[in-house]
Amino acid sequence: MFKKLIAVALLANPCAQIFAQSTNSSYTQSINGTKLKFDMQAIPAGKFKMGSKTGKPDEQPVHEVKLDAFWIGKHEVTWDIFEPFLYRDYEKKASEGAIPADVDAVTRPTKPYLDMTFGMGKEHQPAVAMTQYNAIQFCKWLYVRTGVFYRLPTEAEWEYACKAGAETTYGFGNDAAKLGDYAWYKDNSDNKTHQVGLKKPNAWGLFDMHGNVSEWTYDQYIADFYAKSAGKTAENPVATPEKLYPNAVRGGSYDETPDNLTSTARLASNPTWKQLDPQIPKSNWWFPEAPFVGMRLVRPAKTPSKAEIDAYYNKLPIKDY
Repeated sequence: MFKKLIAVALLANPCAQIFAQSTNSSYTQSINGTKLKFDMQAIPAGKFKMGSKTGKPDEQPVHEVKLDAFWIGKHEVTWDIFEPFLYRDYEKKASEGAIPADVDAVTRPTKPYLDMTFGMGKEHQPAVAMTQYNAIQFCKWLYVRTGVFYRLPTEAEWEYACKAGAETTYGFGNDAAKLGDYAWYKDNSDNKTHQVGLKKPNAWGLFDMHGNVSEWTYDQYIADFYAKSAGKTAENPVATPEKLYPNAVRGGSYDETPDNLTSTARLASNPTWKQLDPQIPKSNWWFPEAPFVGMRLVRPAKTPSKAEIDAYYNKLPIKDY
């Protein structure tokens, strides 16, 4: 089934067929049956020093990490491609024909009780306030639409991509005074998100890795997780989430100060992000008090087995409290 889906996706997008042969090439992914598309940047396999000697305790100790090659979104996921997943009416409008039955069968989020753009805009703006579960289900929708396995980055993948070969505080160096060239943050954002890709990219061609919106990773947030890798090389590390809170969020956002926008700063999801949710139990899909959280896609160079893909996408949500 998976091979059949891949074949359909490649026929629908000839460019993807070329790029699928090489992990050294970036590519544009078309969402089959629509005019929607997004850019993926190739990230080489390699080793790097994860963490910071001068950072917070949860960023220590600095340790060596070895990662396989992967692709990562050139930009944060925008409402342009996220909203057709959220609402069938939007997907129907974006589609060039009938919505395939397997696509229509993907579970969609419950409709939020407020405007989840928070008045910050939609077109080319980062999608915000989704839960980690919501973000993973969006990846599942993309998989059914494209035949390509997309997922959230691990913390290690995110930091590696952000640093882009540097060992400095930020991907562009140590000088926080230059943040305005690369990031929307507390000093220049007017307390709102901005269209993706307006600031300078990092050395690997990735935009908004610092600021604009914080970005989900797949990892459970464990403050002392790095300690287990002290003095050795960790290969493709991940703290597989086993409970609802907290999960690791990276990159800082439009309302953060420079110390929370570094390449190594780790933030944690919090139940207060849902404290005003009137539903009982609280929604698995939305964080109404977290308009500062978004997501970025990853595609691993080594495609997992169909069983592994199903296990990733079909893990049942943990009930909130």
